[in-house]
Amino acid sequence: MDQIGVGIIGTGFMGRAHALAYGAAASTFPGLPRPKLVAIADIVPDAARAAAEQFGFAQWHTDWRRIVEDPSIGIVSITTPNLLHHDMAVAAARAGKHIHCEKPLAQDAVVARAMMQAAEAAGVKTQVGFNYLKNPVLKLAREMIADSELGEITGFRGIHAEDFMASPQVPWGWRLDPAGGTGALADLGSHIIALARFLLGPIERLTADLETVVKDRPVAAGSGERRKVEVDDIARLTVRFARGCGGTLEANWMATGRKMHLAFEVSGTKGGLVFSQERFNELQWYRAGDDPRLSGFTRIEAGPQHPPYRHFCIAPGHQIGFNDLKTIEVAEFLDCIAGGPACGPDFREAWEVQKVIDAAVAASHGRSWQTID
Repeated sequence: MDQIGVGIIGTGFMGRAHALAYGAAASTFPGLPRPKLVAIADIVPDAARAAAEQFGFAQWHTDWRRIVEDPSIGIVSITTPNLLHHDMAVAAARAGKHIHCEKPLAQDAVVARAMMQAAEAAGVKTQVGFNYLKNPVLKLAREMIADSELGEITGFRGIHAEDFMASPQVPWGWRLDPAGGTGALADLGSHIIALARFLLGPIERLTADLETVVKDRPVAAGSGERRKVEVDDIARLTVRFARGCGGTLEANWMATGRKMHLAFEVSGTKGGLVFSQERFNELQWYRAGDDPRLSGFTRIEAGPQHPPYRHFCIAPGHQIGFNDLKTIEVAEFLDCIAGGPACGPDFREAWEVQKVIDAAVAASHGRSWQTID
């Protein structure tokens, strides 16, 4: 497979990130099928036209179905609000397209399961945009945990905190539509749930508290009319992993001052690891038993010794960025389509993440512990 056609649905932040990643993947990772940017779609004609011109797509459309129906397109990237994912993904699967879809996969686990079943029945490859998991130092952290460098894991504390909704004057938007699922829990919490599962495996049961801090928001910027908010601003989960340890997870888009605090601390009998996406080229490692006069966290700095960093830079300390993580995600997906190993997270893993989200909602409403089925 020398080349594969790509169609992207959506021209917002993530649509542009996908376009950049497809453009960079083949040149950064030689030997992959070369993505051909065939078409991009957006309901706003000017946005679709501008994105096509900027990124070099041969065509632009205002109807996403044109992309699904195009026989020259082999991959469909879905970067729309999650309420729209189901119809697009199922149509793409039935048309035999491989699907790269942004997170959260769906508004609930029932819909996510239907998407997963449609893709698996069609035999197409799927990828879900948990691109932070592609960080070389997080892959290292996972290996260290699996290799018992930390000993027996005793606890996990994870958080995804940002402040883009901190002001009560931020207007009501699609992220606040309860028809699309939960608020901060789905939007940000899906990332820290996926990261917790990536490092420590399945979450077995949980209890949760979901809080709406801003009760209503302007219907539009500068408007005096306000609309009720029916989703969470902050979600706090207490979890038990199937491996036996406990932990806490938080999703918070009201965290004043935080721009991208996707972070964790994992503790074990032999050591600990600390990480934050705000300094995502670093991993902090503590080894228990060292001379107490010299004890402390050691900073592990990302470099070419941490695959696939070297594909971007041959020198340590120069650092990779957000769009590079998206490029790694796309490159692994292209390799999988070409017959390489499945790296995921795929629709099945995204369904597992959604089950945790749904259980957290039920736990908060019922003030109870919920078992993940």
